[in-house]
Amino acid sequence: MSKFELSIHAEDMLLERDIAKAWLWRALEDPDDVYRGQDTNMHYIKAIIERENRVLHVINAQVSPNRVVTVFFDRRLRKNRSAI
Repeated sequence: MSKFELSIHAEDMLLERDIAKAWLWRALEDPDDVYRGQDTNMHYIKAIIERENRVLHVINAQVSPNRVVTVFFDRRLRKNRSAI
């Protein structure tokens, strides 16, 4: 059992943005970078090889249980990271 739940919004974004759940779990379990944002949420960053190294950004609200609130490919990070 995963230590993360997905919000309805996160589930919707996976479908709308054509993001595989496997990529989401990969970002959470083996991130390239993790940081606490000014919003106090944890941000998980992972380059997805299958999507030409686009950078997947997963935001986790620090509640119990942990809840993924959104997921997206972050264009800002792609510019700054040539190879993660």
